[in-house]
Amino acid sequence: MTTPGWEGILDDDEQILWQDRPDGRVIWRVGNVMGLLFGLFFAGIALVWMVLAASGGGFFWMFGLIHFFVGLGVAFGSIYWNAIRRRNSWYTLTNKRAFIASQLPLAGKKLKSWPITAGTVLEFRDGDPATIYFANEIRRNGNGTRKVNIGFERIKDGREVYQKLRDVQKSAT
Repeated sequence: MTTPGWEGILDDDEQILWQDRPDGRVIWRVGNVMGLLFGLFFAGIALVWMVLAASGGGFFWMFGLIHFFVGLGVAFGSIYWNAIRRRNSWYTLTNKRAFIASQLPLAGKKLKSWPITAGTVLEFRDGDPATIYFANEIRRNGNGTRKVNIGFERIKDGREVYQKLRDVQKSAT
């Protein structure tokens, strides 16, 4: 029997064990504050440049607008982006796989799954809310590559979900 809405996604013998959404609150961390300060500094320099350029007359000052808005984007994106990403995510655990669905502005809908096997490394970070990582990806950025942990971030009932993941691992052997 297929769960409504999951037709063509789940295998015939696959069953949903758990579904929830992550906590979408803004989290203040050192990296976020550093991004905020850098972005505000960048926007501030652009603003000063625009004021000085505007004093000369003409519309040359408008070339600073892109730098000003990039600075604001860096500043407030570092604070709010992860919260926005989590608010637009849904988690599902089946007896075979972990799914993360998202619907982000400009990126659209995405559904990704990762198999949970006996060899899957689980990392449990206890707390209220808890986080459980079960995979990682290598992503490219301007400075090369970096490893990004994939999992159920900031979920309530983290211990129960962790036990369900362990049970899926045991049944996979």
